[in-house]
Amino acid sequence: MILPSSIFYLIIVLSNVHCMEYYVAAVYEHNSVLNPNPAALTDRISALRFMSKNLDIYEEQVIAAAEKGAQIIVFPEDGIHGFNYSRQSILPYLDFLPPDHLLPWNPCLEPHKFSDTEILQRLSCIAKKGKMFLVANLGTKVLCDPLIYPCPSDGRFHFNTDIVLDDKGTLIARYFKQNLYFEYGFDVPPVVQNVVFDTPFASKFGILTCFDILFYEPTVSLIEKHNVKHVIYPTAWMNQLPLLSAIQIQRGFATGFKINLLAANIHHTTLGMTGSGIYSPSNSFYHYDMMTENSKLIVARLPVNPSTDMSLGSDVKLSPVNNYVHNDPVQFLPTHPACEKEEETDTCSRSVIEDHILPSVFHAEMMYDNFTFISLSRKEGIVHVCARRLCCYLNYKKDVLSNEFYALGVFDGLHTVHGTYSLQICAVVKCGGLKPSTCGHEVTYASSVINFQLWGNFSTGYIFPLLLTSNVTLVLPHHTGWEGKYYHMHANKMSSGLVTGALYGRLYDED
Repeated sequence: MILPSSIFYLIIVLSNVHCMEYYVAAVYEHNSVLNPNPAALTDRISALRFMSKNLDIYEEQVIAAAEKGAQIIVFPEDGIHGFNYSRQSILPYLDFLPPDHLLPWNPCLEPHKFSDTEILQRLSCIAKKGKMFLVANLGTKVLCDPLIYPCPSDGRFHFNTDIVLDDKGTLIARYFKQNLYFEYGFDVPPVVQNVVFDTPFASKFGILTCFDILFYEPTVSLIEKHNVKHVIYPTAWMNQLPLLSAIQIQRGFATGFKINLLAANIHHTTLGMTGSGIYSPSNSFYHYDMMTENSKLIVARLPVNPSTDMSLGSDVKLSPVNNYVHNDPVQFLPTHPACEKEEETDTCSRSVIEDHILPSVFHAEMMYDNFTFISLSRKEGIVHVCARRLCCYLNYKKDVLSNEFYALGVFDGLHTVHGTYSLQICAVVKCGGLKPSTCGHEVTYASSVINFQLWGNFSTGYIFPLLLTSNVTLVLPHHTGWEGKYYHMHANKMSSGLVTGALYGRLYDED
């Protein structure tokens, strides 16, 4: 008997669903208790008393996550001790971290093996109590051997550290943050670490911390050299729209590398800190809240094999490129003709925006970089704009002709503010007002529903798709990928106002 192709396909899909394996993960966005005076010098007992307030909350959340079946939980960067310490003031808050050759070690069962390890002991007992893997960030001190590495003058390293405890409380891995972000109490580790650990429910987890996500080391080397499919990501991320809100980069990172990402952020709206999530290639379970100071526990199922998840995810499943993208997109230019005075037709429409815009191509600062923009003043059209090596192309259609000002921007160069790294970016953004100078301003609300195809001739293969709609809501593109020498993103099923649609490219070798 020969089955119809549709039935045959359904059998394959159902078979894949039946065979797909999952694990349950939790991340906690923590409205941490902050030190009111982190620059003040104190003693170890006072520091432990302060940090126990946050550890009490951690224990509560592990119990809550256990009730929901979580097998691993991730807590955010700086969630125990806080931030803004000097090298002198942070010392009482640091745990001693034993060297690798003295591991494994179960701090809960062997509390007297090492001194100054009270935080590790408490975390170990919490993991043991919850019977789950636990990842937490804390400050540690490590003795420095001057015969091996150049040492700080006080003879010890201070590291921003992620530790991994198994479900029995045993310390099985630790990672020292490589790319510090104005963290004057900590040292850059002398050697880049690629930290990988296994679990009974999924193999090869890797660890990154916050600012690390923007750099080749350790991020790309960890994923590519070790074939990591699950990434743990504690962060203390200050949101910066329109391109670098926490959930944007988290979602784009999981999409770009086709991995699972477990991201836990601090929650302090006065500092612009919110945005955590659990991401697979085709699903997002996230939290973003700038209205309250509430913490949030997120628990979700993730596929053991993210590529299996991708094959069933219609939002990211590869499909034939439609007729808007060919090897030579220039053939689709120019756009619809400009309107003459008050004339309006199906192919020519005007809005009051045009009365406020003099140049069609202009420059404006976005994310501290000088972008070249072209305005999107009509209801639909095909436009392009170039800078140096990169040309960006956009085919767009708005549901209605609104008076919200949108523009397509391009940047190809070295970003030098709050870090130095090379970028290639194509971005459709809603501007903050009706003037060109407002393009690049932070915007959270939009009413214009825009379907579009965005593509560019990128010089890098490391491209992260970013798609954000009104009220800082994540949307998965319908399709992303290469077509010839162009990388493209299709967003053809939009249902809410567009805030940002961007292809964020990193040229690591030009940093």
